[in-house]
Order: sequence, then C-alpha cells, then structure tokens
Amino acid sequence: MVEELERSSGDLLELEAALVELSALDERKARLVELRFFAGLDVRESARILAVSERQAERDWTTARAFLRGRLERARA
Repeated sequence: MVEELERSSGDLLELEAALVELSALDERKARLVELRFFAGLDVRESARILAVSERQAERDWTTARAFLRGRLERARA
C-alpha cells in the first residue's frame, strides 16, 4: 500500500513538471489538459472556455497528450 502511494505521488510530481514545461511552450494546451484531465470537461466544453473551435481543441488535445506521454516516458527511463 505504501509503495503504491509513493509510486503514484511520484507520477503526480512528474505530471506537474510536465504540465509546467508544456505551459512554458504553449499555455493554451496546458490549460486544455487541466480542463480535460482535472475538471473532467469534454472537448466542446473546453473549446468554449478557451474560445477556440472544437477542431482546434481536438488538435491541441492530441498534441498535448503526445507531449505529456513523451515527457513522462522520458522521466520513467
């Protein structure tokens, strides 16, 4: 149980670092991740809040996920 908690907290710290890095590169994409991942909003709701088209939000979501996946994989290696 303790090991699992330590592992998940490490993952959260890596996710936070990755979001900070993404925000420095593209604040809108980082905000989109926060809206989708933490607030549980869908693409349409997130696009409305960010004042972009749904299609743009979908492209941003795809790019942001790829960035975060790569960043987190490098952190685990």
